[in-house]
Amino acid sequence: MNKPPKSKKPRKKRKFLLEAPLHRRRKMIVSTLSDDLRKKYKRRNLVVRKGDKVKVLRGEHKGTTGEVIRVDTKEYKIYIEGINLKKASGEEVPKPIDPSNVMITSLFMEDKERRKMLERKLKSKEINKKVKERGK
Repeated sequence: MNKPPKSKKPRKKRKFLLEAPLHRRRKMIVSTLSDDLRKKYKRRNLVVRKGDKVKVLRGEHKGTTGEVIRVDTKEYKIYIEGINLKKASGEEVPKPIDPSNVMITSLFMEDKERRKMLERKLKSKEINKKVKERGK
């Protein structure tokens, strides 16, 4: 299995991204959380999922909010409802956006596994906080 590079060399990092297996790629499609979600879940970022509501922070669509329609693990891109490209034939297709350029404003919580993961992380952070307080 491909391990993340310990090297700082851009060539090796690019190689890792190109050769990463799909289960690793999914975990690399990450966006920052909005301030209220950060406080609620005590996390800075989270893996983007279909159904999340996001706000575009960079590029020509800056400030646009919409729901994630599709997550492309092969290309490391996400597709947002309402952000389209017009083809030469006149047809409109969804525009791929890099997940680092968006902020998650609302989470899709109907996924039981995602809910469990967030609760598990919250509990572990609370336990670590209590342990640190006892040590002082």
